[in-house]
Order: sequence, then C-alpha cells, then structure tokens
Amino acid sequence: MKADFRSDTVTQPTAAMRQAMSQAPVGDDVYGDDPTVNRLEAMAAEMLGFDAALFTSSGTQANLLALMSHCERGDEYICGQDAHNYRFEGGGAAVLGSIQPQPLLNQADGTIALGDIEAAIKPDDVHYARTRLLSLENTIGGKVLPMDYLAEAQALAFNRGLKIHLDGARLVNAAVALNKPMAEIAGHFDSVSLCLSKGLCAPVGSLLLGDDRLIHKARRWRKMLGGGMRQAGILAAAGIIALESQWQRLTEDHDNAALLGRELSMIEGFEVNTASIQTNMVFARVAEHIDIKRIAAELASQGFIISPSKNLRLVTHNDISRDAVLAFVAALKSAL
Repeated sequence: MKADFRSDTVTQPTAAMRQAMSQAPVGDDVYGDDPTVNRLEAMAAEMLGFDAALFTSSGTQANLLALMSHCERGDEYICGQDAHNYRFEGGGAAVLGSIQPQPLLNQADGTIALGDIEAAIKPDDVHYARTRLLSLENTIGGKVLPMDYLAEAQALAFNRGLKIHLDGARLVNAAVALNKPMAEIAGHFDSVSLCLSKGLCAPVGSLLLGDDRLIHKARRWRKMLGGGMRQAGILAAAGIIALESQWQRLTEDHDNAALLGRELSMIEGFEVNTASIQTNMVFARVAEHIDIKRIAAELASQGFIISPSKNLRLVTHNDISRDAVLAFVAALKSAL
C-alpha cells in the first residue's frame, strides 16, 4: 500500500477528470474564447456569489493578482504571520507589486485579534505606507475561522475603509466542516482565491473571484505576469468536475485525519492535540529522541511518504483511504 501524507497538493486527477480533459472543447483563453474556461469561471462566480471569476495557474498567482488589484505601489496589506501569502509565496507582493505586508500574530484558532488589526492600520500620513487591505486565510493550518469572526472582521474593514481578501485555498474544506455553502463564507469578502488542485484533485489551477472591476484589473496583471494561458480549457475541464462533485467527499478526508490524529496520540513520542483537528490536517510534535529522518526513510521504503520534521504535518486527501491510514500507523510503529 502507498500513501503520500505530505500535502493534498499531491492528489492525482480522478478518472472522470482525465476523461473530461481529453474531450474538452477549447479556444484561446487570452482572447476570451475558450468555452470550457468560460464555463468554469461562470460556474465558480455563481457558486460563490461574485460578479466574475478568473482562472489562474496557481493559488500563489491568484493571491498575488488579488493583492496587486486591490493595492497600488507603496500600499500595505495586513495578514497573519502564518498566512500563506506572507510566508510561502516568495515575497511576490513586495517584489512584484511593491506592496508592503504587515504580518500580525495568528491566535491559536487561526484568527488575528481584531484589536491587533485595528492598531496596525496606519494613519493617513506621508511617513507611512497606506493600509488598503486585510487578508485572511480559511482554512489556516487546518483550522476553520468562525463565522462570527468573519462578520466582525468584515465590519472592521468596512468601517476603516479597507478591502478584505480571503485566501481560500482550502475554502471548500472550511465549508464542509461548517456544513455551509461556500457563498456564505465568501460573502464576507471583496475577493476570494479558491484552489482546485488540493483536496478537489484537479491537476492544475486556482480561481480568483471578485467584482467585475477587480477581475478586469486582475486579468491584465495575469497577462503581464505570464499567466495568459491559451487552450486552458483542458485544465479547466478538471476544475469543473472538482466544483461539481469532488467537494462532496471531503468529509471522508476530515474523518481520516481525525482517525490518524487519535492513532498518533497513542504512540509514545508523538504529541497530538486531537481537539484541534478540524479538517484534513494533523500536526504532531515529535520527541527529541526520535530520529524522524530515519523513520521517514524507512516509511518511504514501504510506500508511505512524509515530510520529516519535529513539528510533523500530515495531510489526508482523496488518495488516502481509511485502510491506508491504519497501514501507515502500523508501519510507523514498526519503524519506531
């Protein structure tokens, strides 16, 4: 048995996706005449309650386009210290957009304290970057932001004249965990990025959603950044299936993560806060005496892949069954 626990980005496209991709009607998306891309964008906009959507090559690109479309050179966006668009996207906002990040502490539940956000907004003074945008992430570290918090953050942004963006790479996981439609979460934001290639299993692509003005501006930035894809309907076809049906099975990933967390918590040397497992991510603190790199190598020889770290992250997804979780735990015990 094989299972890759590094991330849900390793998911393979489903058989239905491969079939749809092979038969997708295509055009030239830069000219706006790829029918499959147009269908995906219209479907996503309707599903999440926005005017328009833009198909992009990655979540990093979708977030960067949002930041560059909301902000001008010398502006600032507020985000969490753990935010993907601050820590893991190559500093693109600063390097390519000349936009200053203002990272703030993420609380244990993934939120940013509203008082911290309020205090970080710069006064209208030539000495400061202009604070223009609040960026949140949901899920973040596998945690789901509470709906009440989203409403309060939205009100704060509105009252202070800020736009508010959601990095919704795993928005579908949050919606499934809350048993709410994505539109109900997305309704608190001026723009949302949504990844199709994680738990939803599409091989490539993310969406940026917003009003017509924002998406028009983002489309221009996308072209400038080299993201104008031609017969992109071959990729968009998988995204359509992801939005139509793939989200319906994410509860299985969440249940498998909860199972994995419980099993790990009973292994000496692995500290897991099982109460914090809300979606498809499990975090375990590994004891110092355990050689996790050796363990990872032994697990790999049996087909189980992890990213070795003393702060271990394991992610469940479409290609990991309940039986695979139990087999992994057995292999880990044997390796120890």
